[in-house]
Amino acid sequence: VQLQASGGGLVQAGGSLRLSCAASRRTNSNNGMGWFRQAPGKEREFVAAINWNGIITNYAESAKGRFTISRDRAKSTVSLQMNSLKPEDTAVYYCAVARSAVGGRSVREYNYWGHGTQVTVSS
Repeated sequence: VQLQASGGGLVQAGGSLRLSCAASRRTNSNNGMGWFRQAPGKEREFVAAINWNGIITNYAESAKGRFTISRDRAKSTVSLQMNSLKPEDTAVYYCAVARSAVGGRSVREYNYWGHGTQVTVSS
């Protein structure tokens, strides 16, 4: 499975971006998916996850109320709508396919990763 993330860019604080991630084939249709991010000098951290059918979502505290994860199983895509962006949201964002149907908060729960897309929020 190959994942291609897109939608990153430079935005001012308070702005919005929508990240998208497309899988190369539909092997992830029964798996959870997630978004993580990694800032320079920091470990990769959980942002949001969604289960196999898109009904159950899970967010990091920093993302709650501002970010929304969604998926289109037919198109094998997962998206992350990010609103009210802050400078501390600056990072490389990665999408990933979970080993299970749920999608958790640990990087160990994911076995396929995209290359990442840069998000930079200026103050």
